[in-house]
Amino acid sequence: MEDRRLTAFARLLDVMDELREKCPWDREQTFQSLRNNTIEETYELVDAIADNDLENIKKELGDLLLHVVFYSKLGDEQHAFDIGDVANAICDKLVYRHPHVFADVHANTPDEVMQNWEQLKLKEKHKKKGVLGGVPRSLPAMVKAYRIGEKAASAGFDWEKKEDVWAKVKEEIGEVQQEMERGSDSADKEKLMNEFGDLFFAMINAARLYHIDPELALEHSNKKFIRRFEHIEDRTAAQDKTLSSMTLEEMEALWQEAKKYE
Repeated sequence: MEDRRLTAFARLLDVMDELREKCPWDREQTFQSLRNNTIEETYELVDAIADNDLENIKKELGDLLLHVVFYSKLGDEQHAFDIGDVANAICDKLVYRHPHVFADVHANTPDEVMQNWEQLKLKEKHKKKGVLGGVPRSLPAMVKAYRIGEKAASAGFDWEKKEDVWAKVKEEIGEVQQEMERGSDSADKEKLMNEFGDLFFAMINAARLYHIDPELALEHSNKKFIRRFEHIEDRTAAQDKTLSSMTLEEMEALWQEAKKYE
């Protein structure tokens, strides 16, 4: 019986071959020219996931899959690799990094799986880059901080109990407050920035320990703030007023009104 998934994937490969041969735009693309588009498509997928929009998740996955196929086509043209090599490489990696599934290693919890995964990754690199060497330089700072915390934890550098992280958070809050009280010249601004960075890093680690995605958590708060602020704008406009003419107390009342609607 024919597998419709394989049929669909073969169709995609055929379409890619046609585009590369006959489309002027597709013919001109290179690994470098596609890079920024790939980043944009990845963020569009992340947005769809954050919205739990399954229809858009499907569409954005298709866009991202196109890029995988496109890069593989470029690799094939340069006699470096093709889509089969890409698929086999990830299969080999998955089998190797899941010895609890494909071999006799035991891992009964997600945390044990992640620890084994990071240790195997480090072994693959022969420790040339160290524990943190595999963190991509171009990752957004929040995602990078989360991955740094994960990797350090996989090497045993972590709080013994997740509750212990709050002492660090409180310590960093105190250091931010101390710097704020010292002054406002450029040197102090640099120190204050560093202290805020340490506080953010501690909070991201706290989120990690409680299995919360800090990026997703912050995006939820962003959207909540936007909804409530737009409510203030709408209600202000309905009263034929402008935000600049509203007092802080009036805006706060509308903010609380928006919270009640939620």
